[in-house]
Amino acid sequence: METEILNELEENLKKSIESLEGRLKKISAGRANPAILDGVMVDYYGSLTPLKSLVTISIPEARVLMLKPFDKSSLSGIEKAIFEANIGYTPNNDGECIRIIVPELTEDRRRELVKQAKGICEEAKVSIRNNRRDAVDMLKVAELPEDTEKRSEERVQELVNKYNKIVDDKLEEKSKDLMTV
Repeated sequence: METEILNELEENLKKSIESLEGRLKKISAGRANPAILDGVMVDYYGSLTPLKSLVTISIPEARVLMLKPFDKSSLSGIEKAIFEANIGYTPNNDGECIRIIVPELTEDRRRELVKQAKGICEEAKVSIRNNRRDAVDMLKVAELPEDTEKRSEERVQELVNKYNKIVDDKLEEKSKDLMTV
């Protein structure tokens, strides 16, 4: 029972880290990154379709994303979806493809993005704490012997500390990336 609870906790903590990584990828560091388009949905012949399944994305220059649609008739729909996604970039449609130019980041904008990354990391830590609370509650409900319960709670705390350290490392790495000019 105790092992199952610890395994479930570790799986939940891994999911929290995966979610954190996905959210941090969407914070642009002034370079073109296709991940900023994750979650953009296009109204394509009456159904919402992920943008990435309608275009090929290339990076011809460090700060330019070029989207070439498989079906040229979808260009205006793709452009509209990018506007509505509110990702902070303006698409330029030239009739053949769409270019998204990622502007240089100012010092203030870099600091703002670091703050945003800190907020995302704090949400990940809250998720980790909630998982710890749930695991400890399950251990108490399991009615284990007192010494086994204490030992299990210590293992839970060790896992939580390990994953909190991962979150801190990810934040430090992202902050360094964002502040590098």
